[in-house]
Amino acid sequence: MKELFQELKKCLLREEGAALASIIESAGSAPRGAGSRMLVRADGSSLGTVGGGAVEYQVTLACQEAVRLKQSGLFSFTLTRGKEGDIGMVCGGNVTVYIQYADPEDKELLQLVDRALAMLEVDEDSWLILDLTEENAWKMGLYSEKTGVLGLGYENTKTLEKLFGPAAVTLKTEERFWYSEPLVQSGTVYIFGGGHVAQELVPVLKRVGFRCVVMDDRENFANPGVFPDADQIIVGNLERIGDYVAIRPQDYVCVMTRGHQYDYYVQKQALALKPCYLGVMGSKNKIRVVTERLLADGFSAEEIQSCHMPIGLAIHAETPAEIAVSVAGEMIALRAERMGKTRR
Repeated sequence: MKELFQELKKCLLREEGAALASIIESAGSAPRGAGSRMLVRADGSSLGTVGGGAVEYQVTLACQEAVRLKQSGLFSFTLTRGKEGDIGMVCGGNVTVYIQYADPEDKELLQLVDRALAMLEVDEDSWLILDLTEENAWKMGLYSEKTGVLGLGYENTKTLEKLFGPAAVTLKTEERFWYSEPLVQSGTVYIFGGGHVAQELVPVLKRVGFRCVVMDDRENFANPGVFPDADQIIVGNLERIGDYVAIRPQDYVCVMTRGHQYDYYVQKQALALKPCYLGVMGSKNKIRVVTERLLADGFSAEEIQSCHMPIGLAIHAETPAEIAVSVAGEMIALRAERMGKTRR
């Protein structure tokens, strides 16, 4: 999302029209669901995706036409063969795509893009809202608890409260047709330990949209040279992590320090804070020993079993890079579940 808004801003500053294509509804086995988005420039080059293949080709053509005509609109695509209006995709299903013409002369749009980019830098829940009542005269807005609703000029904010959930939604009232999706889902990944797996994990997590904080008690393992992609790097006492970070229920914790004792210290502290995800790297023997210590500390078996031990999906990962992929996959699955997404 951040890259799309950055590129849209560049287009607007160059005084070039562009089109944002957003899937606002999907049904069946469509390749991408609501919230998938791509930016298409006048020459047909694009950033992002709405599913690839034939549907993306048709959407790209529609976007180019939208830029040429300076006109927005809703488009529906049937993704099954042999039906009237289909586009020859065997996956099945239907998608509704809203194509927004981004007018470089619209200074309010540029201001909203700037505000969206600012929100994307903050670990706070926020949403993107579209008023699609008049397809050709769409309005874009933003919402966070701190800022309230920006950009819509709509006074009945009580109605809009229904839009601020964990997933993309459409809402039709007697007056308006709304679409909303999360711009930022707050939740930081705290990685304790700056070793080889952490060094592989941070770039992967950043690539898929997680905010990462790395903490180690050794400066040579916790510095920008080792973790250029991290949002924050902390050198501190692993026995007192609360002095440095404030872990919340929506946060993720990965425990991969240099030794069993430090893993125990961090896991014990993090368990009491109840993050949505707590993964611990280690062998079965190490996990057994730490579990016994945590039981002795007064934690219940259920609390300990809620931890992901060993960390990551069971894909027979061995190398640091493979383990990083398995951890990222586990966290992506949990994030999707929290956003109300289901397996297809």
